[in-house]
Amino acid sequence: MLAYGVQHIAAMYAGVVAPPLIIGQALGLDPLDMTLLIGASLLTAGMATLLQAIGVWRIGARMPFVNGVTFGSVAPILAIVAQHDQQQALSVVYGSVLIAGVLAFVAAPYFSRLVRFFPPLVNGTVITLIGLSLFPVAIGWIAGQDSEAADFASPLRVGLGAGTFLLVLVLNRVLTGFLNRIALLIGLIIGTLVAWPLGAVDTSTFASAPVFDVPMPFEMASPAFNLSATISICVVMLVAMMESTADMIALGEIVDRPAGEQTIAAGLRADGAGSALSAVFGGFTCSAFAQNIGLVALTRVKSRFVVAAAGGVLILLGLFPIAGAVVSLVPKPVLGGAALVLFGSVAASGMKTLAKADLGNSLNALVVAGSLGIGMIPIVSPNFYEHFPAALRTVLDSGISTGCLVALALNLLFNGLRGSEASEEESTPVGSEEPGSPGTVTAGT
Repeated sequence: MLAYGVQHIAAMYAGVVAPPLIIGQALGLDPLDMTLLIGASLLTAGMATLLQAIGVWRIGARMPFVNGVTFGSVAPILAIVAQHDQQQALSVVYGSVLIAGVLAFVAAPYFSRLVRFFPPLVNGTVITLIGLSLFPVAIGWIAGQDSEAADFASPLRVGLGAGTFLLVLVLNRVLTGFLNRIALLIGLIIGTLVAWPLGAVDTSTFASAPVFDVPMPFEMASPAFNLSATISICVVMLVAMMESTADMIALGEIVDRPAGEQTIAAGLRADGAGSALSAVFGGFTCSAFAQNIGLVALTRVKSRFVVAAAGGVLILLGLFPIAGAVVSLVPKPVLGGAALVLFGSVAASGMKTLAKADLGNSLNALVVAGSLGIGMIPIVSPNFYEHFPAALRTVLDSGISTGCLVALALNLLFNGLRGSEASEEESTPVGSEEPGSPGTVTAGT
């Protein structure tokens, strides 16, 4: 269970530390404060993940669902930072995230009713789009983020990425049993060991990482409230809820437990509660990590307790920053090579779900074509919507959100609610059970 959990952390670690790194650099934080900010994000990601996987009352989807700081909040937070000085900016950010989290918690049961509009035609399209939208992330890890850098897409980076990609595929083919389930982790370890003598492993994190630190409530900054900032973060939270809904539906298909209204409501409550809790301890807006859905699909380990173990390890990484530095040793190109397999698994799961829809029907085919076409715009051209209002860009710059909205609209236009009602009948027996009921616990394990 620990090995499977660490594998989940390896898949999402870069994603959970990237937002505090970017925000911390924009704030001009010194190395110690930067380390504390990253530790707070790891700690709060662990708490949010435990809340989703284990659950409390009607909070938590009780599925193998990993939560952490959403990258979607970075742009509006940077805008807030640009308008205030360092300390005031953090205060406004934490106040806005706190309010957005509470509002998301309250709105969760109403938002979850959208599940009736997600028949297999819409589900499969959105799941496929989730997988496709993640590929640029993996490619960015391999090539590098700065196209002007000397090592951008260098033979070493591409070689490490390609080698890890092939290694993970081969390991999945030749290994059996337990070793097969941790093939990705083995691939990451071997890739890191190969990269070390080549100078591709960065050990600088150890220089500023304290051995032990307990983030205290509002240690980084006390919350302050600003209307425009709060609105911008609430929009981010709305987008995150939309993506989480799509991710829960995708995960439900993978673990053979269709996500009904009650499950989605409980999961969205965990997003809201996790975000509010994150603001208290120095983190940012929390949401689902789609790359971990790919790991569930790839390994076929569907236990929510494995993800709960990952949440526990994330908390330890937050409390022991020096341990988090060990995880950060995995070079980005190595992580990117493994991620190509993970993200491809998500897209493949979407295609499997689309197989349940009648794509021989030309109208259904148009729903898929139109949704993927619109959803891919911000993925292939990130600056496509740069002249649109900032409030609209929060939604438009998310290919998953735009593709999801278009799929919903086109399905309603062409098919009405016929497919949605049928899909709801199929998914209700398992997915709509109250979280914590015997059937739900069995499915969740």
